[in-house]
Amino acid sequence: MFADFDEQELDKISNYFKPKSVTKSSILLHEGSVCKEFYFVHTGCIRTFFLDKNGQEKTRYVMLDNHIGTALTSFISQKPSIEIIEAIDDTDLLAMNHSDFYRLNKEMNNWQTFYQRILEMAYSFQNRKIEHLVTLTAKQRYDIILKENPVFIQRLSNRVLASYLDIREETLSRLKSK
Repeated sequence: MFADFDEQELDKISNYFKPKSVTKSSILLHEGSVCKEFYFVHTGCIRTFFLDKNGQEKTRYVMLDNHIGTALTSFISQKPSIEIIEAIDDTDLLAMNHSDFYRLNKEMNNWQTFYQRILEMAYSFQNRKIEHLVTLTAKQRYDIILKENPVFIQRLSNRVLASYLDIREETLSRLKSK
């Protein structure tokens, strides 16, 4: 999907990932801390979110089973994050530290390809999300989730799903009841 790793490369990569289990509501990254880990979610769910100026949660990204991600801006820059990473469920994941991630980037062409695809996907995802926020109604955004990510409706609480869609919980409840 991201890169065509051979067995030897996969063995090397797997040695850098460390298993980590977290319980529901655990915070993996606090606002103001530097993001030091890149995650592969084996089972469970984590999200990245931030608090707006009114203290409202705004979920940027959700990682379910077999998804990857992190607070990418802080991870790349190694500067304090405005984002928080939280486990939505009890979650088993694999974590790679920042220095190992970039060591692989220097040593392995396929890892460079992998990293480039991560960046391209992150850019496209965020750009599309911004476009949806400024051009679509709440109902249209909800309908897209129903079509493209129905598992979000099943797995995320109304609070988290509403913050992902940038709507109020009451609006989400009305949309769900139709």
